[in-house]
Amino acid sequence: MSVALSDFISQLFSNNALLITTLLTLGVIFVNGWTDAANAIATCISTRSITPRAAIIMAAVFNFLGGLVMTVFNPMVAQTIYNMVDFGGDAGEALVALCAALFAIVLWATAAWWFGIPTSESHALIAGISGAAIALQGGISGINPSEWVKVIYGLALSLFLGFFTGWATVKTVEFVLRGFNRRKLYTPLRLAQIISAAGMAFMHGAQDGQKFMGVFMLGIFLARGQAYVTQFVIPLWLIVLCSLVISLGTSLGGMRIIKSVGLDMVKLETYQGFSADLAGVICLLIASVLGLPVSTTHTKTTAIMGVGAARRLSAVNWGIVKEMFLAWILTFPGCGLISYLMTQAFMKLF
Repeated sequence: MSVALSDFISQLFSNNALLITTLLTLGVIFVNGWTDAANAIATCISTRSITPRAAIIMAAVFNFLGGLVMTVFNPMVAQTIYNMVDFGGDAGEALVALCAALFAIVLWATAAWWFGIPTSESHALIAGISGAAIALQGGISGINPSEWVKVIYGLALSLFLGFFTGWATVKTVEFVLRGFNRRKLYTPLRLAQIISAAGMAFMHGAQDGQKFMGVFMLGIFLARGQAYVTQFVIPLWLIVLCSLVISLGTSLGGMRIIKSVGLDMVKLETYQGFSADLAGVICLLIASVLGLPVSTTHTKTTAIMGVGAARRLSAVNWGIVKEMFLAWILTFPGCGLISYLMTQAFMKLF
């Protein structure tokens, strides 16, 4: 099942529920680009391979391309997010719960940005819609275990594979560069760093863009009173819209998080920044092909940790790492609880 652009536009201003859901969904997508963009470009800025303004523009362009290209060819991540929870048979109540979840995600993401903590928008999304489903159903019957287990796989992949891929990649690069004068290789390494950062931005759009497209489709169907749609095709207009909005959010930057990820956590040389970005791209590509909704934040950050640890463990600022892990651990219960309470409140108000 799909949705034609003409039908969507005609219903948008005649259906208040659809209008509110659309605005909230676009708001969440915008915040994702606003806060998560930094993860893709933090290393290339910290190594001074590219200026912050140019990096942000590059990230915006490749976020757009990633969301567009990967969703056209492999929309499995969007399908996983769409089928993760069951809001029940009442489309009206389900829509209220979804709106509450989206509102909670925006609150959580904005708070994380304010404190400069690179929390995962992916996990905030998963926690938000899960908390809403639990509130609506009065228990965990609204959670689809077969889809939720993919989140667990994705979490393990983003943490462990990200770290070890970062470690192995930088070791490989150091072996290849052995015997060369790295000062003479600065220009090609700088170019490689920029290309790998563009790849990270592309994969960020591919992963996170798809997740929110799945939620967007769910909101559209619920607003139209269709609570039992299980199979759908993401229309091209929606892919373009979501990709543009995430790119718009990206274009506003995220220097607070760039400082935490790229400057404070590990001091990187150009070849190390390239290694971290390349490792992140490899992990995200594997996850996207498998349809696993992984966190781009976790993947990139743990890849940077792996690169730093390959030099020596003390090269990593473990105090910053501790703060990040605490934020990650708190995301599921924290955002889930906010979404649960917001859903309870929204159900009484609306």
